Amino acid sequence: MTISVLLADDQAMIRRGLRLILEDEPDISVVGEAPDGAEAVAMARRLRPDVCLVDIRMPRLDGIEVTRALAGPGVPDPMRVIVVTTFDLDEYVYGALRGGAVGFVLKDAGPALLVEAVRAAHNGEALVSPSITVRLLRHLTAASAPFRAAQSPPLSDRELEVVRALARGRTNQEIASELFISLSTVKSHLSGIQTKLGVRNRVGIVTWAWENRLVEPR
Repeated sequence: MTISVLLADDQAMIRRGLRLILEDEPDISVVGEAPDGAEAVAMARRLRPDVCLVDIRMPRLDGIEVTRALAGPGVPDPMRVIVVTTFDLDEYVYGALRGGAVGFVLKDAGPALLVEAVRAAHNGEALVSPSITVRLLRHLTAASAPFRAAQSPPLSDRELEVVRALARGRTNQEIASELFISLSTVKSHLSGIQTKLGVRNRVGIVTWAWENRLVEPR
């Protein structure tokens, strides 16, 4: 099955480079390019791509607004949005995460990570770079209010271990190896955690972990 991708970036050279990287893969096809946020929303709704790669800074609508429009809490059939950014402003990326993004890739992270993020999003998973995780943790630790445990749904000790590993940017396979459990058990835990927390996906779990300071920034 071919994964259809929409690219949204105001720089033609960046879009061209992303297209070359992605279309070098036999299972990925770029179905459209948008030079600004408003066009990205219109094209995404018309083409319904499997994954949207969205830059943070764009004319008309920025990446956060695009993410909310395509994947926000009020969207009945949310799309899978990956933010591709230089990450010069942490609060921008955090805003996109809150808006429903399922992945974050730095523009200089390299082709392999970009491709991995697209495939992860298509499979219903999320790829958050560990370096982004650390920066977001620092931002949230400095900016968020103190956590009150009584507000949080109860999670088992094992579920909390899975949440902490996920918040450190670990993949499912890495979590399984670290906790000495099977991959299917990790997926089962994640499904249960999503239900208890009332979140849509892995990124929602990570957001909850960061907001409740289950992982300390290094």
